[in-house]
Amino acid sequence: MAKKRIVVKIGSSSITNKRGEIDQEKFTDHIQAISYLRAQGHEVLLVSSGAVAAGFKQLGYPSRPVTLKGKQAAAAVGQSLLIQAYREQLSRFGIVPAQILLTRNDFSKKERYKNAFATISELLERGILPIINENDTVSVAELTFGDNDMLSALVSGLVKAEQLIILTDINGLYDSNPRENPSAKRYDFLSHISEEILAGAEGAGSNLGTGGMKSKLIAAKTALSLGVRIFIGKGTGSQKLIEIIEGNGDGTYIGADAIASINSSKQWIALHSPVSGKISVDKGAEQALIYKGKSLLPAGISEIKGVFKKGDVVEVFGSKGLLGKGEVLFSSEELQLVMGKRSEEIELLVSSIEVIHRDKWVKA
Repeated sequence: MAKKRIVVKIGSSSITNKRGEIDQEKFTDHIQAISYLRAQGHEVLLVSSGAVAAGFKQLGYPSRPVTLKGKQAAAAVGQSLLIQAYREQLSRFGIVPAQILLTRNDFSKKERYKNAFATISELLERGILPIINENDTVSVAELTFGDNDMLSALVSGLVKAEQLIILTDINGLYDSNPRENPSAKRYDFLSHISEEILAGAEGAGSNLGTGGMKSKLIAAKTALSLGVRIFIGKGTGSQKLIEIIEGNGDGTYIGADAIASINSSKQWIALHSPVSGKISVDKGAEQALIYKGKSLLPAGISEIKGVFKKGDVVEVFGSKGLLGKGEVLFSSEELQLVMGKRSEEIELLVSSIEVIHRDKWVKA
């Protein structure tokens, strides 16, 4: 089997018990499976929930806190307990872990996004196991990933993983809630995530986690858009992860065998970049962008809104609404001077005649 880069996401319910403690039996099972996967030559990144769940008991909470300050305090205590447990268990297999705490801000800022990729790449190159979690202690409501399912999808795209494995306490996706309907049918394979499937997804399966099956499907849809295949399900034993990537896992596989990956620059534009302005284009420019894979030129621009500088990301609108967005090579002030003009009229005035290069453009 070809060696792969695998992102494994472990949920709170798969790592802790209801008393707010790390479940040693579950935990040891995961460690052994990760160790075995690495021993077969695969690169592994781990996105691990469990900090809040592991920490709330230490603070005297009877159950997982619901307030922001309570969650952040529990995460502050639980994160150190969690990484300590990983370090102790992984050392038995000669594996060195590295803790990486991320916020939405690390993805929305272009330089920080690049730095995150560079750091993770260096760790993998040196045989270190990156253990990634959201930095719950400092995140604010407006700048969170929502849950670690989405974080795992975004990380998978960032590092160009071949597969994302989301381990949970339910063995895949069903057409109805299997805990309530004994006749519920499991989907063994899905080529894509439809709106119908999203609408029928059940709610959270545990009071220890933040993400139910719907959040996993939204994350899966994001991962698919970034060229990553997904598995959602469960398993036991040291070979469970190998069984999953060989197609024999107990769960649902999502995504076709061949999916085109998206480079990091386009990922950042599509999912993380702040939008600084709007550009409207005529029919000719719309056709060139959407159907011909061309760059956007000044001649096709009919209107500009907002104030932006070179390197900012703007949305582009056509006759039927939003077409996509891209990184501009002109400031809004410069663009006002050249919009609507043909290339030969402006090529002596500016260094570039492309407003948005096709390599810095993503369709909506």
